[in-house]
Amino acid sequence: MAHEEKRAHWPKDLQEDIKANEFSGVVGSVLVSETDRVRVWHLHLKPGYRCSFHRHVLNYFWTCHTHGKARGYFEDGSIKDVTHFPGDTRHMDYGPGEYLLHSVENIGDSDLLFTTVEFKQSPNQPLPVPDSIRLKVAA
Repeated sequence: MAHEEKRAHWPKDLQEDIKANEFSGVVGSVLVSETDRVRVWHLHLKPGYRCSFHRHVLNYFWTCHTHGKARGYFEDGSIKDVTHFPGDTRHMDYGPGEYLLHSVENIGDSDLLFTTVEFKQSPNQPLPVPDSIRLKVAA
């Protein structure tokens, strides 16, 4: 069964979002730092909010800074609920051509805050990110 068929039960807005952002490299709310080696992201989700679908192609890790509940929506149609706690950390690695396409929704009653660090020297090339998502620092 194709991924689209496995997602047929999803609400229309989720189905439209995954199509629109299938190749989005925006893996957080704001890109706070970037060097030739890493990208550092912050993700802030208020209760009831969901980030857009995005594609992870680089090796990375994330750390949660708050306690809360999240729902993950995945390309294969699966939906997984997770309880996060401060210090909760997960490392992810991808081989050539491998990726993760997903979205995260805050289903709890407190803000969720994450830091994600992507390693640009991974088997896959970094996806482009628009300048609008980069942290603007006053001069």
